[in-house]
Amino acid sequence: MESLSKLPVHVTFIMDGNGRWARQRGKERVEGHFEGVESVRAVMQTSHELGIRYISFFAFSEENWNRSEAEVTALMGLMLRAMEKELPTFIGNGVRFRVIGNRARLSEELNATIDRIEASTAGGSHMTIIIFLSYSGKWDIQQAAERMAETGGRKIEDFLATAGIPDPDLMIRTSGEQRISNYMLWQLAYTEFVFTDTLWPDFRKQEYLAALEEYASRDRRFGKVK
Repeated sequence: MESLSKLPVHVTFIMDGNGRWARQRGKERVEGHFEGVESVRAVMQTSHELGIRYISFFAFSEENWNRSEAEVTALMGLMLRAMEKELPTFIGNGVRFRVIGNRARLSEELNATIDRIEASTAGGSHMTIIIFLSYSGKWDIQQAAERMAETGGRKIEDFLATAGIPDPDLMIRTSGEQRISNYMLWQLAYTEFVFTDTLWPDFRKQEYLAALEEYASRDRRFGKVK
């Protein structure tokens, strides 16, 4: 497999198509989110097997707070249970777990769970998994600019919520949509994009490997001439 010799350090995912997957099957939207958790597990396992150091998921944007209260409640409950369930796997596989976003909007219970899991996995050195929750790229840049002004800093990268995390090498968005939806606006400046028509609940190891093959075929120049 060509991509084994040219792996990205950081792969990020915009997980799109859960609702459409459910609608096509006559199910409630939340059923698509439940099935999408299995795709997250498949991506985590494959990344671990390949030795990819960072993977991240755009799980819930600040704009998503405008969805129905029932769907938001179901999503938050799903995330809470998924994090709890995966904790032993994280610890056993040397995975560090992080959540990035405007956490002031999250419930006290969810924040407490996030704090506990982040602390429990802080020593993980094999791979870092990042969940972007209640996040927007504009919010990130704004809060970074405000903190930079307060401290007299010179580099905005040092104040972004992702400080210390390498910018994504590859961004994969599912369901055929071709936009970044206010996601990591600063950090995606030189990221390679792969858009696939596959809906997120159907995105598993085979689809992931195909995206990595596509990434391996790219000639990344970062504005330089080769």
